[in-house]
Amino acid sequence: MKLEGFSNRAAFVTGAAGGIGLALVAALHAAGARVFATDIPEALDGLLEWDSNETVHWHRLDVSDPVAVADCVALAEETVGPLSLAVHAAGILSTTPVLDLTPAEWERVMSVNAGGCFNVLQALGRVMLPRGKGSIVVVGSNAAGVPRQNMAAYAASKAAIAMLTRCVGLELAGHGIRCNILAPGSTLTPMQTGMWADESGAAKVIAGDPASYRTGIPLGKLAAPEDIAAAAMFLLSDQAGQITMTDLYVDGGATLRA
Repeated sequence: MKLEGFSNRAAFVTGAAGGIGLALVAALHAAGARVFATDIPEALDGLLEWDSNETVHWHRLDVSDPVAVADCVALAEETVGPLSLAVHAAGILSTTPVLDLTPAEWERVMSVNAGGCFNVLQALGRVMLPRGKGSIVVVGSNAAGVPRQNMAAYAASKAAIAMLTRCVGLELAGHGIRCNILAPGSTLTPMQTGMWADESGAAKVIAGDPASYRTGIPLGKLAAPEDIAAAAMFLLSDQAGQITMTDLYVDGGATLRA
């Protein structure tokens, strides 16, 4: 089955300079979409392939800034056309134990993850609503549904964006706009590998750690960014036209839930 609904359509992507976001830019481009890809300046500065062309346009964006987000969405509409597809993949990690969390660290994570999601969904909803058409995918995390040691701020922020996305999806459903959450598990991205102490990191994640109450991965492998991008493309596609407000876990069975 070939996924449909991408050719000559305009797409907006946050967190686009690496990992899942970059895989999505590639997938959307390959499917024929015109892509407006955004990320923070330091991420784009390190992207060797940062080169705007007729179908992929790169732009700096800090999603925690509501004015910048609204302006960026407006610029995207001027650049690639009326937005009808979007993926919000921007986010940051925190691995500080909850009793050591400072108010500043808590605010930093919530501002980017939860606040950034709010800013992006609101700006996209406002431009899509009058046209009565759109599909938005928010990249969350399986940590939103399963407690994790030393990840309280991150997990709480991802739980917040999952419910936020479902609420926005409920408000926009009557206007023909679908909003879905994609909840990846351990994926081979810099965010994941940055938590590893040595070359055995992948094996330890796959095996799990009973001492920290963390299950392993039943499928016996970590996801590639392309695996997550493929699931997002399905949710964006016309084939998922009756799916909204869903929370799709793509984690190799790690959370033992659907």
